[in-house]
Amino acid sequence: MAKHSLYPSLPPGSRLLVRVNEREFSHYDRLVVYLSSLFFVGGLFWVPALYGWAVRRLSNIPKQQKRKRALYTAALLFITAMYAAGPHRKPDMGERVKVRKWKLWRSWMRFFALEIVADAETDYSRELLEKQAIVGISPHGIFPFGLAFATLSELSGVAFGRMRPVVASATQLIPFVRDVLKWVRAVDASRPQVENALSSGARIGLAPGGIAEMFEGYPKPNTHPNEEYIIIRRGIFRLAMKYNVPMIPVYCFGSTKLLKRVQFPQIIEKISLLIRTSLVLFFGKYGLPIPFRKRLLYVMGNPVHPPETTANTDQQIETFVSSYCNELIRCFDRHKESYGWEEKVLRILML
Repeated sequence: MAKHSLYPSLPPGSRLLVRVNEREFSHYDRLVVYLSSLFFVGGLFWVPALYGWAVRRLSNIPKQQKRKRALYTAALLFITAMYAAGPHRKPDMGERVKVRKWKLWRSWMRFFALEIVADAETDYSRELLEKQAIVGISPHGIFPFGLAFATLSELSGVAFGRMRPVVASATQLIPFVRDVLKWVRAVDASRPQVENALSSGARIGLAPGGIAEMFEGYPKPNTHPNEEYIIIRRGIFRLAMKYNVPMIPVYCFGSTKLLKRVQFPQIIEKISLLIRTSLVLFFGKYGLPIPFRKRLLYVMGNPVHPPETTANTDQQIETFVSSYCNELIRCFDRHKESYGWEEKVLRILML
């Protein structure tokens, strides 16, 4: 295959599971991606601004115009109530509107020239995809696009199976994003909620590093542009052992390059971790919350099974975590050259 090809030859033994042809990417797709970025990702900014404008407009209505003020207040309260607790907030709404089949996701996948590869000895048959597992998709990125498109689209389900995404509690603050997450039955990242999902037999997908991973890597002091960072938390491995659920490592090439962030003092990072909400100033194309166009390549490794023992000791946890990290590094090193990251090095931080 020619060197200029967007899809270089895969390393021997790899199997292509999903490939979205980027040549089908159209001006219409570009418009869809840009507008939906501003609508969903930018909703954190424009919805409060719009609401503030409406409240200010109400306060500017003269008190003598009682009827107009009453109608305006009633309309504002009605819209607020509907948004907070309307029928769209019900989880079964996702099936009604067929959220996983939306053409919107195809436009995004063409934008990212999305590709999913299995670099594993395991045959990812339909039977395996329907079994319970914890699919760890790293890295998180400024915005978790990697996790999002692994769980939102029906097409991704061909490779990963249908998963419930595990998301930070702070996503409830992002208008409209929180509704879509509810429709795909997302799980809050708190331990009780994740444990409840696992105890019910759910197959879940998560970014193991969480929001802490957003602050790692360049331009953070003492980091280099050729270093890629992921964070591994032992807590999810303890739960995997408790419920005897395998961990499937997935590295998503390109997910850290979709947005850029402003490097704040380290105290901001500490506050973010304390309140479990990312205090990050980020930007993309044109300085807006529109991601840069980069190819997303998911590489899925061998499932890592918990040690066959009922004891949940620190040594067994470390063995489990080490096996997972080694498999993730193997996938990264095997595919970094075909992605064009020959000089990159993967650093794993343990929490």
